Amino acid sequence: MMVSLMISNANPSVYTFSSTRWKPPRPSFYMLGGPGISLRPQGPKSWNFPNETGKPLVPNAHYNDSVFRAPKKGCWKERKGKGKGKERGDGEGGGWGQAGRKQMLLLCGFGYWMQGFRCFPWLALNFHMAHNLNFEPSTLQLVQNSGNLPMVAKPFYGILSDALYIGGAHRVPYIFLGVVLQVLSWGPMATIPFVGDTLPTLVPIVLLSNLGAAITEVAQDALVAEYGQKLRMVGLQSYTFMAIAVAGILGNSLGGMMLTRTHPRTIFFIYTGLLLAQLIMSLGTREDSLGLLRNLEHDIGEKSVLNSIRTQCSDLVAALNHKDVLRPLVWVVASISVVPILSGSIFCYQTQFLDLDPTIIGLSRVASQIVLLSLTILYNQIWKSMPMRKLIGTTQLVYAATLILDLILVKQVNKKMGITNEVFSLCFSGVAETVATFKTVPFFVLIASLCPPGSEASLTSFLASALCVSSIVGGFLGIGLASVLGVTSGNYSCLHLGILIQFVAALVPLIWIHYLPDSGPEVERDRKMGMSKKCRRNRRVGRVVLNSIFSYRRERESKS
Repeated sequence: MMVSLMISNANPSVYTFSSTRWKPPRPSFYMLGGPGISLRPQGPKSWNFPNETGKPLVPNAHYNDSVFRAPKKGCWKERKGKGKGKERGDGEGGGWGQAGRKQMLLLCGFGYWMQGFRCFPWLALNFHMAHNLNFEPSTLQLVQNSGNLPMVAKPFYGILSDALYIGGAHRVPYIFLGVVLQVLSWGPMATIPFVGDTLPTLVPIVLLSNLGAAITEVAQDALVAEYGQKLRMVGLQSYTFMAIAVAGILGNSLGGMMLTRTHPRTIFFIYTGLLLAQLIMSLGTREDSLGLLRNLEHDIGEKSVLNSIRTQCSDLVAALNHKDVLRPLVWVVASISVVPILSGSIFCYQTQFLDLDPTIIGLSRVASQIVLLSLTILYNQIWKSMPMRKLIGTTQLVYAATLILDLILVKQVNKKMGITNEVFSLCFSGVAETVATFKTVPFFVLIASLCPPGSEASLTSFLASALCVSSIVGGFLGIGLASVLGVTSGNYSCLHLGILIQFVAALVPLIWIHYLPDSGPEVERDRKMGMSKKCRRNRRVGRVVLNSIFSYRRERESKS
């Protein structure tokens, strides 16, 4: 039996003795820190505080020099469940409670839904460039790829989000900022007639829109990664892909139907209204209500912003130097970069040469999003435990095979089989792009599970930025390939050669498939945690509560 001090629920400043055997809390939670907690070491005299009688309360036992400040009122809540004990929350109910989870689901769920729904205005913008502005295929694809340049700077946004706190928060304010930038881009497109009617006015609007989207995505990815690590939930990223896919289904179907009846500006106006709703939602969300850890050093000015950024950069470099992170990252970036992307040429071929209805194009994207949603669900339920090397290798083979579907359409083999262009495009037009998108899901899950605490935004944004750079490289390779082959709005005779080159290039990454781990993300995370000397050294068991100070004894686990 041991005697410990317990905090009274009615009055946190009153402490009572308990003679029951106290069970140590889960070490990983107390190593996290949180609101009202300082991790600065103090000397033995730091806990020699007077009690309510005015006399110092001195223990008769030895305590560590490492201490924790007592949390403020409302930072403790009773967690329901057998053997769970008490757990930290934020405010009444806590960020770990039902209210915090609902806010998290609402903020990030709708945020990822909006991310997937971006296909709604972009479908209208692509048709606007192809039909209203009569852009060449290379020009259209040039706008698409150059517009993605703000995505390349995602690591910088991630480092800022990790290091620079705005009003004591470092995720929600950046979501708000990103949404504001998107409103300032799509709003003028919807309300000002001459904006977006020429290439010089269109490119800045696209760049501003993608800048806002990039900042929002970085903050959301970090929020989900941080939240998943706190709850020890591996694979939350697969649910975000589900939300994106569901929104893509709705956005493409609505976009395809509305383009036959309304002007693209109407679609821009509707999307701007949805962005305003997201803006209000982020403005009304307090980050501490989500259960995220608040860094007090940023609040009291103990650490300069420059030092924080320097620390985050060094942490990011250290994480990237680890082979468990670097080798998969190199593989996925190289596998996308080596394949020329001909999406602009294929889109112009379907709309200008085959003269397909916008509804067909929209519904084909819907079918692709349904496939992506199904694949993501299967991954989350079944394939997550598969060895990553086997899963990605199979996916890459399927991706190469689906590229041949575009060749069938260009050579009109489908008509010889009795399948019309409309039906074939509806069923198979975007399958290759869908498989390529699904291929990135296991990498996001793996990287999120290996993120060091405090570097969630930096590492996940670096992955997103690297994927964006690889897509831009592949896009410019596609532009160069189309130019060499002489593919224009009036000549698609050599487009099939470009598709064959795509097929061969998609098989090349299988040569270095050994760069991928021969295990799933959960196994990699557990292996890393188990082998980490720092993790073993910092395990804490046993807790002694003394007035407003918590002291932890470090003790190595005995080998069983």
